Amino acid sequence: MGRGQAATAGPALSQRKEDRAILTGDRRLNILTWHVHGTYLNNLCQVEHNWYLPVKPGRPVGYGGRGHTFDWPDWVIEVPAEEVRHLNLDLILYQSVANYTQDQFEILSPVQRQLPRIYLEHNVPRPHAVATRHPVDDPDVLLVHVTHYNRLMWDAGRTPTALVEHGVWVPEGVRYTGELERGVVVVNGMQNRPRITGYDLVLDLRGRVPLDLIGIQTEELGGLGDIPHRQLFATEARYRFFWHPIRYTSLALAMLEAMMLGMPVLCFAVTEHPRVIQDGVNGFISCNVEELVEKMHLLLRDRALAIEIGRRGRQLVEERYNMRRFVRDWDEILRSVAGVRRPSVAAAALREATR
Repeated sequence: MGRGQAATAGPALSQRKEDRAILTGDRRLNILTWHVHGTYLNNLCQVEHNWYLPVKPGRPVGYGGRGHTFDWPDWVIEVPAEEVRHLNLDLILYQSVANYTQDQFEILSPVQRQLPRIYLEHNVPRPHAVATRHPVDDPDVLLVHVTHYNRLMWDAGRTPTALVEHGVWVPEGVRYTGELERGVVVVNGMQNRPRITGYDLVLDLRGRVPLDLIGIQTEELGGLGDIPHRQLFATEARYRFFWHPIRYTSLALAMLEAMMLGMPVLCFAVTEHPRVIQDGVNGFISCNVEELVEKMHLLLRDRALAIEIGRRGRQLVEERYNMRRFVRDWDEILRSVAGVRRPSVAAAALREATR
């Protein structure tokens, strides 16, 4: 188990602080993971542990390291992939099939592959919603899902499962204004997954409703392209509504972030969405495209209604998907799997008294 130095004021002081860390469980874990889902990792690395990201020349998929469009804390550390096997790690966090079936055998040592392990599943099961077996089949790996729907539908076999619902945040001072009488869609690479992402629906509705597109490859469709995450919120907050056109999806962080801004959102009544959106109360939800088109035009006509729907949506997201809960849940799971307990209130008081 890796253990960071608590101070630099001499070995005796360092040892005393380190001994207290062992007693209270108050130390950072050394965790290896891959850069798979940038926005999720942006939230996950708010959990205050040492996050090691492997990198390769050219930064191929999974080896991109620190995202250049994000502002990540100093405890997110890039490591050349060939050096990973020399790290003193506590836990391995897989986030894709490639991480689990290929990457670990390429960059981890045999000892590291036996460390405590978590597989974070971001997605809904495919190709079949109810009969798809998860690629992890190991009682010694914890499979963490991000929605209740995903946990219900994946066939996990003998692999134990847990749930950590999303946590989202938006920059201070950035809130919904809605002065643009247009809707916005935020999806990456929808052309590559046309049926899933609702690409056909977007093309159709753009001729009937004023819509702008944001995300990777949207510039090919006359959209705004990939706007850096730190600038995204101020851009989308000016639009009257947010439409999430994906037919079969896990719960999108982009939609929750829009709700956190106070934007009214529209989506299909699929997967986890009905647990989040109450139609006509904190958003609009339906499997009838024409019903959603009608609600889009209603929001364009009635800005006051858009503001009220957005306010209720923000209230739900602040209560259920706040970062405080997200960080707490993840910290508990990481420490539990790694076998290092979380500091108690008494331990926190001890730290204050002995500083």
